[in-house]
Amino acid sequence: MRTPARPPLDGLKKRLDRARAEATPRDGFLRETFVLPRSDARLKAKEWFERWPKQAYWTTIESWFERPGDVIEFTIRRLPVAD
Repeated sequence: MRTPARPPLDGLKKRLDRARAEATPRDGFLRETFVLPRSDARLKAKEWFERWPKQAYWTTIESWFERPGDVIEFTIRRLPVAD
């Protein structure tokens, strides 16, 4: 008896990617992830903190990882408006 071939997963992968892209966290924060060389990552973080001050927008580096080649992947979060 022969084992049936696996079905193609392309359609499933596309649906999962779309669902993940549309999903928004329910905590009210806006998040953006960057993958940049270390010097550019510092400038990008500084730009965010100057544009959306921590005291008003609760801006913070949520997570960061050092990748090979002195590349930093990091996620910044902030509130959409200052209160």
